[in-house]
Amino acid sequence: MDALLSSFPSIRRRRLETLQVNLGYRCNQSCNHCHVDAGPWRTEMMEPHQVELIPQVLKHCQLKTLDLTGGAPELHPQFRDLVSAARAQDVEVIDRCNLTILTEPGQESLAEFLADSGVRIVASLPCYEQERVDRQRGRGVFERSLDALQVLNRLGYGMPGSSLKLDLVYNPSGPSLPPPQHSLEEQYRKQLKASHGISFHHLLTIANMPIKRFARDLEVSGELECYQNLLQEAHRSDNLDGVMCRTLISVSWTGALHDCDFNQQLGCSVGAEPAVLADLLTIQDGLVDQPIAVDDHCFGCTAGQGSSCGGSLS
Repeated sequence: MDALLSSFPSIRRRRLETLQVNLGYRCNQSCNHCHVDAGPWRTEMMEPHQVELIPQVLKHCQLKTLDLTGGAPELHPQFRDLVSAARAQDVEVIDRCNLTILTEPGQESLAEFLADSGVRIVASLPCYEQERVDRQRGRGVFERSLDALQVLNRLGYGMPGSSLKLDLVYNPSGPSLPPPQHSLEEQYRKQLKASHGISFHHLLTIANMPIKRFARDLEVSGELECYQNLLQEAHRSDNLDGVMCRTLISVSWTGALHDCDFNQQLGCSVGAEPAVLADLLTIQDGLVDQPIAVDDHCFGCTAGQGSSCGGSLS
């Protein structure tokens, strides 16, 4: 579908730096805030020929970062081969990890592989309290997440002075904006260290987007319009300079290109015509100055302190 009429300001892309790839919707969890409707029952996975194009695109476009997401991206059969190919080009690889995947049967060597490959882990942990995490992500997820974090710490992830980067991700449990990132990070650091001996590098706060599963829940509870109004009223124009879509392109599991992961879920294509991953092998300017498709959900990235895949913007 095309972007709808919106009061969100028009913006344009700068030179590409990051290729964000959704490897598929299969996941070992089914979180109630998930904007891609991922879950164990989903079967959609990127085809092998599309995966094999990714290292070529990284090289041709001289990209700095490969950002892998899903579902649980680690469940894709070619995940490790793709990581190795990107790291061989000295491209930074980000694994958007739900943590519990590290404790799944058959994934016993995954944490060590990530460490040996120097992959940056961005891990979901919506709170440092068990009740809230389990309510949002499923029974037992909190304890399994702690187990995974302790494994990562033993490998060097998140430790002071370590090059193995471990960042945690907070998102609200309901229709509200995240609190200030810096102060919440200090709370996380204090609580996780004191109670569980866990260390990490940074906390990234991300607003929930009013799309897909989260939007349906809000609509059922009668809160969708109120939340959308909250995002629009909290819009800050100075956040526009740092929104992730200015230097990122999002690739769906089908190979289609989108301006961001959220536009991907809404079916908003890049440019006037639908574009695919292979098209990036023919571009010369990195899509510089291309208009970015915007809609009312984009206020989720500019509200308050701002929100992006890299956390707050201000």
